[in-house]
Amino acid sequence: MHAELPYSELQVTTNYSFLRSGSHPGELALQAVDLGHTAIGIADRNTLAGVVRAYAALKEYYEEHPTPPEQQTRLLVGARLETRDGYSLLAYPTDLDAYKRLSRLLTVGNRRAAKGQCDLTFDDLSTYAEGILAIVLPPRRPDDPAFRERLRALARLFGDRCYLAGTMLFRGDDARRLAQLDNLAAEMGVALVATNDVHYHAPERRALQDVVTAIRVGCTVDALGFRRFASAERHLKYPKEMARLFRRHPRAIERTQEIVSRCRFTLDQLTYQYPVMYEGGETPMDKLMRLTWEGAARRYPKGVPEKIANTIRHEFDLIDRKQIAPYFLTVHEIVVQARKMGILCQGRGSAANSAVCYCLEVTSVDPDKTDVLFERFLSNERNEPPDIDVDFEHERREEIIQWIYKEKGRSRAALAATVISYRSRSAIREVGKALGLSPDTVGAMADTVWGIGSGGVDKDHVREAGLDPTDARLMLALELSAALCGFPRHLSQHVGGFVLTEDRLDELIPIQNAAMDDRTVIEWDKDDLDTLGIYKVDVLGLGMLTCLSKSFNLIEKHYGEKRTIGMEAKDSAVFDMLCKADSVGVFQVESRAQMSMLPRLKPRTYYDLVVEVAIVRPGPIQGGMVHPYLKNRAAPEKVTYPKPELKNILKRTLGVPLFQEQAMQIAIDAAGFEPAKADKLRRAMATFRRAGTIHKLKSDFIEGMVGNGYERAFAERCFKQIEGFGEYGFPESHAASFAILVYDSSWVKHYYPEVFAAALLNSQPMGFYAPAQLVRDAKEHGVEVRPPDVNASDWDCTLEPSQNNRCALRLGLRQVTGLAEDDVKRMVERRTEPYRDPADLWRRSGLTRRQIVALARADAFASLGLSRRDVLWAVRGFSDARLPLLDGPEARDLEPKVALPALTLGEQVVDDYGSFSMSLRSHPLKLLRPRLSERGVSPTEVLKDSRNEDEFVLAGLVLVRQRPGTASGVVFVTIEDEHGIANLVVWPRVFEDHRRIVMGSRLLGVRGHVQREGLVIHLVAEELWDWSAELDSIGEIDEDFRLTHGRGDQVRTDRSDPRAHLPVPEANATRHRVKKPPPAKGYDRSRIHLDRPKIKIASRDFH
Repeated sequence: MHAELPYSELQVTTNYSFLRSGSHPGELALQAVDLGHTAIGIADRNTLAGVVRAYAALKEYYEEHPTPPEQQTRLLVGARLETRDGYSLLAYPTDLDAYKRLSRLLTVGNRRAAKGQCDLTFDDLSTYAEGILAIVLPPRRPDDPAFRERLRALARLFGDRCYLAGTMLFRGDDARRLAQLDNLAAEMGVALVATNDVHYHAPERRALQDVVTAIRVGCTVDALGFRRFASAERHLKYPKEMARLFRRHPRAIERTQEIVSRCRFTLDQLTYQYPVMYEGGETPMDKLMRLTWEGAARRYPKGVPEKIANTIRHEFDLIDRKQIAPYFLTVHEIVVQARKMGILCQGRGSAANSAVCYCLEVTSVDPDKTDVLFERFLSNERNEPPDIDVDFEHERREEIIQWIYKEKGRSRAALAATVISYRSRSAIREVGKALGLSPDTVGAMADTVWGIGSGGVDKDHVREAGLDPTDARLMLALELSAALCGFPRHLSQHVGGFVLTEDRLDELIPIQNAAMDDRTVIEWDKDDLDTLGIYKVDVLGLGMLTCLSKSFNLIEKHYGEKRTIGMEAKDSAVFDMLCKADSVGVFQVESRAQMSMLPRLKPRTYYDLVVEVAIVRPGPIQGGMVHPYLKNRAAPEKVTYPKPELKNILKRTLGVPLFQEQAMQIAIDAAGFEPAKADKLRRAMATFRRAGTIHKLKSDFIEGMVGNGYERAFAERCFKQIEGFGEYGFPESHAASFAILVYDSSWVKHYYPEVFAAALLNSQPMGFYAPAQLVRDAKEHGVEVRPPDVNASDWDCTLEPSQNNRCALRLGLRQVTGLAEDDVKRMVERRTEPYRDPADLWRRSGLTRRQIVALARADAFASLGLSRRDVLWAVRGFSDARLPLLDGPEARDLEPKVALPALTLGEQVVDDYGSFSMSLRSHPLKLLRPRLSERGVSPTEVLKDSRNEDEFVLAGLVLVRQRPGTASGVVFVTIEDEHGIANLVVWPRVFEDHRRIVMGSRLLGVRGHVQREGLVIHLVAEELWDWSAELDSIGEIDEDFRLTHGRGDQVRTDRSDPRAHLPVPEANATRHRVKKPPPAKGYDRSRIHLDRPKIKIASRDFH
């Protein structure tokens, strides 16, 4: 409802003028509604990034609070333009054509500047000024002669569409200043209009606005001075209050309504036309039908089954009615191009897993083997794009992206944006710095945050860190950092969402440069695009496709067998492996939770894998569907259905709803939702985490099911499942595509473990486990693993001939810290004959002294009979300055030989971990085992024969920490010792008592009891210790050990060390000593102080 005195705030800055505002666009828009403004003008600095958020907030508000259009608060779309030559104005398009010109103007400024910058001039304004209404923003001193000239120029340019803003600055001279502005406006023939230069929706956000200003200018709040506002008045005010402030200039208030009436453009007027191509008189629909039937003939060489033919015709009818054939053709065109380039790809999604897409070879999901759910998400009630994502090899996706740019043109194609927002850790760091807290204090508070949470920093955790959360400055930092969470930091590029248009894209949305070369992005993200019904084509990167591509190449090269994705899932040996939870590295089923589920679900078919992928997700877990499903799976003959009409929906999942599509269909069939209302439920699922809108439909859903004869408990479980999908929805259509890759990667792992390990290592970063764990798993599968070597290794991990017609895995130099790919590849190219010694490598390879040191640290010269110390000693004589007379091929290193003491095994393990994050010599826990045994610590192998409630004390390197949102605060930790891994369950109470230990330990000790169900074993933690300090003493430990090398690595290391000649019993007698007596020949280890790095364990933490 509008106020009696009409007023519209036209100078509003949201937090999409990055680090200039203290409020979100939606907060400002809804506050304007509450205050009774007739309109609100969003004008962020040189951007339109925030306008759709305000539009969406108003649209949702009026959907829930029906209001006559004439009484609604309108949104004026605009931008604050700041030019290089000093012009500052608010630009509001009066119609659609003017909006297009404003969008092109911003694109011009964006494209000539670096990412996040906009470089505009007055000449640019002149080019695109037609139809744009300008409100000129004066400086604090309006009598500045330069400003008068700029105002005169703008008045000539915009004519009667030019206004001058008058704002109360609350610096004591407002009356005189407003009078000056009024006179100046009259002199220049423009009109004065009232604004409040709003930067936050309510006065209490003033402190946050000061903080973001300090972050932006790089100083503390105390040092801001005149760069901060003088008061907390930069908030939205009641129209009556604005009228009081401008009582001497009432026409300035009235002109806000004049401007609102002139600016008739709304975002509803944007018309999006997807690119359409007519070839040889063939319409897009004709072409789609032709290509589909041609593909069907290839897919079904014995004839297309009648069921599939009918499905195709049904899908054609729906596609034709929605006129989206061009969209399917674009996806097909991209997939065909990828295959021409030899790039593995696969489509997924409800529309992707259609019969049409299967025949177009967009997906490998055979509709003859699964229930096609095409129309579940492509109904006539939805005016939204179909759900098709296409995954490509993540290392080659850029080739496809650049092809799309080249094929479609940069004026008609760009990536969608992603909004990078503040989370708890980054917020407390920035706020603490702005408030002048010491770096140690800020770091201590940031370290209390688990993962990338966005709920702020907990006061109790701050107290645990030794700080006083009741301190006024600390309390302010905690409060403001919590408010800053969710604020946009900057725009980045979407992982692969392409927006394509028939007309100029820059007339729809401003385009800007991305941080990466040769990429351009629009200013709106996927949520904005969905709000406005703009299609995007998702061109995504998937690490497992890269891994499988490399696997298939290695299999063909070394074993002569050709494979590709989409194998028929019928090999019982592969399923046997999965039933034993032997799935490290396998796509989608390698996590602790999936490994726990595999032996319980016991997959034997492709569809079992579909269920396996989807069941360990928030939807089924929160809805309490997992145990009923497993119970029904154990006794399928006892499955019952709540009502007969649900049998068709639930039959494939044994009477239990597991998938998002099933939840949607239950809403329609059981709760009586109309399709449009079910679609609202779907959208609520998608935005649950952000807005919590799903709860508004809870009562309708549950009461609808109860009214149709369902038990309330079942209805409530169904709705809990839907709430879980809001946390992380996983539709059957996506699970069906992923299940194909689950089987394919399992097949490679089972039959070619050395190939699988090499491909995984060469595709990093990806997956759940670090390289060290992938190598350990490969060794457990009988793979011979050979260390990095200057004469045998390439950049990537490679396969070398070994015994029994199998290959050994040679670690590549990509694993070595301190080396770059281009330098290593140059070294390999120049390795026309083996490198003789470090000097020869230095002269011929082009590597720098520092890079040779990195190779020495990795013990990559062992095959030459040289130890780490030998090479490090030799490198001291090298220089990065080349000496031509001494660099010839016949040059020899004339440095006399020096007998250096050998490293202990512990020292070598430390160096291994420091260089390539693993060791092939020994496990750190093996070296520490005598010490741990004295404390009563058992190895993890005791768990294999354990029974429920057995108590053990274990210790291990921390590999993975998980705190799933569905686990009610339970933390799952995976630790590793020399025998394998152990999975720990840390209940919330235990976690809070040992929070810093769980979050920070490299070596974790734990006392707990066994929880066992078949092959699934967990240790439930009761007490935990941080034993990381023990790792720092490993360098002092030694034992007799010789690293074995493969063919070509037969030269042994220097035998001058006395310990190398000890008889075996005597050598074993020296094992595990913490401090050794000095050798007889005068070498006193205690007098040598080395700055040896600590073992760093790179755990992978998930939440």
